[in-house]
Amino acid sequence: MKALIVAPSWIGDTVLAQPLFMRLHQRTPGLRLDALAPRWVAPVLERMPEIAQVVDSPFAHGELSLKTRHRLARQLAEGGYQRAYVLPNSLKSALVPFFADIPERIGFVGEKRYGLINRRHTLDKARLPQMAERFAQLAESAGDPLPRPLPLPSLNSSSAQRSATLASLGVDLPGKLAIFCPGAEYGPAKRWPARHFATLADALAERGYAVWLLGSAKDRPIAEQIAGQTRQTRPRNLCGSTSLAQAIDVLAAATFVVCNDSGLMHVAAALGRPLVAVYGSSSPAFTPPLSEHAQVLSLKLECSPCFKRECPLGHLDCLNKLDPQRVLNACLAGSSA
Repeated sequence: MKALIVAPSWIGDTVLAQPLFMRLHQRTPGLRLDALAPRWVAPVLERMPEIAQVVDSPFAHGELSLKTRHRLARQLAEGGYQRAYVLPNSLKSALVPFFADIPERIGFVGEKRYGLINRRHTLDKARLPQMAERFAQLAESAGDPLPRPLPLPSLNSSSAQRSATLASLGVDLPGKLAIFCPGAEYGPAKRWPARHFATLADALAERGYAVWLLGSAKDRPIAEQIAGQTRQTRPRNLCGSTSLAQAIDVLAAATFVVCNDSGLMHVAAALGRPLVAVYGSSSPAFTPPLSEHAQVLSLKLECSPCFKRECPLGHLDCLNKLDPQRVLNACLAGSSA
């Protein structure tokens, strides 16, 4: 059996899809599972033992490009795929497997994809409250109950990979390392304030921890704000200085990680690192970090989760009022567990 995954376009969603990949291998021994994915999430899939090959999906967010999709589909048709699992719910995401004449095309109905998806699932949000559960449901026959518990995501990072990454970045691994991931691609209503991160960094520095800031180039200004507000040793700002593959290895080397609800949060969880996840406008009931080593902190205010990019009330109390001392206590408890 040879199957193709049409992967999500977000790092966190891609990590949350791994329980589906694990289930597919459990159900079909000898399965070869390839993934069609945007290049910005490909490094995550390459660290999953369930994925044999990642095929580049060259399309930008929202881009239709029918001719390019058809050309890519004809190349994939030569691969002899018998099934395709289409994880995004958009109509565009179902076009390539359809053009490639893959016999079974499995997914949720989504944007009325009748014909494009021929093994259709209908989403019951009450029965499948978590995103990872919705992905995993595609391993079952339509309407069948989802076996629980789900297997937990698990990304690979070998000691050799970690050593090579640290050497390429020109950094030495400290004895105690706290990594902060202060960004969140979705928007500021997911970001714990820079001043709180700075207060936490000072408290950890007093306890002998080195603090590194990790994220994309877009997160570098936020990281600079954090570093500029600290009183102790200035944290090392790696935002924008690593590839995603390198970020995976850096996270794997951490004593513990503090993250907003972001893609790197899910990566850290899948690496099994002690993790403190701070939630504001989003909901840990929908996209929790799937790890036995993760602690979720949320004030659970009446106005949250609102799922907005910016606070509609203008006060961002869900994050401003989440005290650094509470996060520090969680960090120290998690690192000693």
